[in-house]
Amino acid sequence: MRLKIGFICSLMLLSEIVFLPLSTVGAEKATIKMAGSTTVLPVAVRAAEKFMAVHPGINITINPGGSGVGAKSLGNGLVDIGMISRHITDEEIKNFPKIDFNVHVIGRDAVACVISSEIYDAGVKKLSREQIQKIYTGEIDNWKKVGGPDKSIFVIDKEAHRGTRHVFMAYIFGDENARTRGADLISGSNNEEQTKIALSDTAIGMLSHAWINKDVKGVGIEVNGPVIEPSIKNIKNGSYPISRNLSLITDGEPAGFAKEFIQYILSLEGQKIVEASGYVGIK
Repeated sequence: MRLKIGFICSLMLLSEIVFLPLSTVGAEKATIKMAGSTTVLPVAVRAAEKFMAVHPGINITINPGGSGVGAKSLGNGLVDIGMISRHITDEEIKNFPKIDFNVHVIGRDAVACVISSEIYDAGVKKLSREQIQKIYTGEIDNWKKVGGPDKSIFVIDKEAHRGTRHVFMAYIFGDENARTRGADLISGSNNEEQTKIALSDTAIGMLSHAWINKDVKGVGIEVNGPVIEPSIKNIKNGSYPISRNLSLITDGEPAGFAKEFIQYILSLEGQKIVEASGYVGIK
């Protein structure tokens, strides 16, 4: 019997995508449960489709929610594999002392400082770390102060447990948990934030490189003079300053089908999926 696959989206601006088998018929099937980073999600979904096509006895359920959800779900024994787009924190290690967090890096990504295309087209094509920091603290509140039009800046932050936020804030503030007094809105997933920036004509935010499009532009980061663009080339050569690993996490060494699935993503075919999702492969 052919397995039917569906995608279920939340009603809030497609902020979450859940990959679930809608029906299973016949013999009971083994299940791999996954949860976590919405940055890793596109890779996991595409790889799961391919993997289940050649392993008809396997169901893979994937729920997003952010890197913090991935680590917490693994820590509480709710999933076989967590998805993260940052490092495991000391707090997570402390909160789950019985969990042997085993990190399997599957790709590389950049966190871009993104702005509405209208502001980019009006001349704001680069920002320094200090300028971004002052925008998020509220010290800079108008685009004209950084070479743009005379318009108030609409500042979008992310939920605290999001891996994208951890990496961005660690670079901008030197503190992955930094507070942002200048924020006008707190967003969730990459999908949700991309939509909100695209709907605005004065916004700034933070997104995975793969979510940049014609409506949401990534600015170059000025680093001691040179401006470094958030590009695949600069992720590969290591020059873009806000980069990170994309990883799957397990409790100790994976076994069984969970191990096979991770090995599949690390294979040449799996790495092509990573790259087709807008990231940089590790092989």
